[in-house]
Amino acid sequence: MSSAWRLAAFAVLLFPWPLAGQKPPPNFDAYVRRVMQTFTVPGLSVAIVKDGKVVLAKGYGLRRMGQPAPVDQRTRFGIASNTKLFTATALALLVEDGKLEWDAPVIRYLPWFAMHDPYVTRELSVRDLLVHRSGLGLGAGDLLWWPPSSYDRREIARRLRFIPPATSFRSAYAYDNVLYTVAGEVIEAISGQVWEDFVRTRILRQVGMKDSDVLHSAADDTGNVAGTHAEVDGTVRPVAPFLSDNTNPAGGIMSGAADMAQWMMVQLDSGKVAGGGRVFSSATTTQLWREVTPTPIGSPPHGLPHLRPHLGGYALGINVRDYRGRTLLQHTGGLPGYLSKVAMIPELRLGVAVLTNQESGAAFESVVYQVLDHYLGAKAPDYPAAYTRLVEQNRAELRTMEEKASAARDSTSRPSLPLARYAGIYRDAWYGDVTIAVEGKGLVIRFGATPSLVGDLIHWQHDSFLARWRDRELRADAYATFALNHDGSIERLTLVPSSPAVDFSFDFQDLLLRPVVGDSGKTH
Repeated sequence: MSSAWRLAAFAVLLFPWPLAGQKPPPNFDAYVRRVMQTFTVPGLSVAIVKDGKVVLAKGYGLRRMGQPAPVDQRTRFGIASNTKLFTATALALLVEDGKLEWDAPVIRYLPWFAMHDPYVTRELSVRDLLVHRSGLGLGAGDLLWWPPSSYDRREIARRLRFIPPATSFRSAYAYDNVLYTVAGEVIEAISGQVWEDFVRTRILRQVGMKDSDVLHSAADDTGNVAGTHAEVDGTVRPVAPFLSDNTNPAGGIMSGAADMAQWMMVQLDSGKVAGGGRVFSSATTTQLWREVTPTPIGSPPHGLPHLRPHLGGYALGINVRDYRGRTLLQHTGGLPGYLSKVAMIPELRLGVAVLTNQESGAAFESVVYQVLDHYLGAKAPDYPAAYTRLVEQNRAELRTMEEKASAARDSTSRPSLPLARYAGIYRDAWYGDVTIAVEGKGLVIRFGATPSLVGDLIHWQHDSFLARWRDRELRADAYATFALNHDGSIERLTLVPSSPAVDFSFDFQDLLLRPVVGDSGKTH
């Protein structure tokens, strides 16, 4: 064997081409198509990066059901709460600029801001805005922006002072969105740029995310944008996109596989970009990835015991946990018609993002874990089959709950008052006004700041009614219960979601609505 051949053979042994670590899992395209078919996903996009290179950035399926336009690597999807890491990074850039301190109180930068407890107002730090430990309950205040409301971003932040805490300050984890809206206000106050302009110029352009958009209202664009789909009344079909920009700092970015690959590579390479430049420093990476708030560890899905972590926490815009002995950074995102997941294993310089145009968490989980197992050298279980069983189990449990609720209903009971006595204006301290009116032979409920929250109140039992929203795409019916005083007047109105399947951002349970009484003593 000549020296040249020996050298070539040695090089192949050391650096096999193509590198096994830079190839997606075997038969990956067929696997993705199986996942899409199993969970009725019209289209999705996958990005895989490894060791600073793009292994895959590819679209699958259709942008919209019934239309031929395909998803490609540049098709934009709503990444929803995967935006939170962008907002955390934006704050980190201001820290690097010397204009912001992570542990300084928010009121240093927003003197008008307040929480319900004066102590929390004084002590709530910039870091606290990002890590879900403020004392607010799960999704508290989301009705201020979800579904789209007439409140602007600053008014949403101003109204937080009226929401009572669910736990003491920094004592428990409870996921929220509204404090990321406040973070957007901090960015604007310090930089002089609205969140959208700052993120576009300081992050997207620097990273090279040329096709991404900072406006979630762009979900309605006619260009290379994925349509929105969801299961409504048992059938997957197109649904209206969420078109408000109020909550962009918490979930507004629209992006595709090619751009998300660039984003993950910058994150995994401590802020470095191609060509030797930097978006942020390695010190910022340490801050972003460091766990701050411990998160509960639940039971894994049946048949997938390896998904149970030994530790878990929330860092700055990203979850931190272990997976098969490695540190895993991950986050999910969801808005009407879009679900996504981003997962990164820093030790392997590995990242995978899955963006979908249908609300199936089972789909993105099946793809993400298949990719992670491949690069970890672990034998992957049949994820689509396991998640199918989980979906069916969840549906069966929901049916059982609905049957029990129906069986417990006293259908022979009647309201305590004539329907007209329930009519009037009811006011909650943080949300505002809700109106109950007699229309035809029944009652109708309207949320004053939320045009789509209009529903018929169907008598359930006693002084409880089922609020059945006329927009059936909301999938968020609620029980509305009136409490009476000793003289038969109405003392309060409360609401709770009618099913565990209702998205947590419909935080009806946080409302305490009281009748608005005029000078005459009558309820308006």
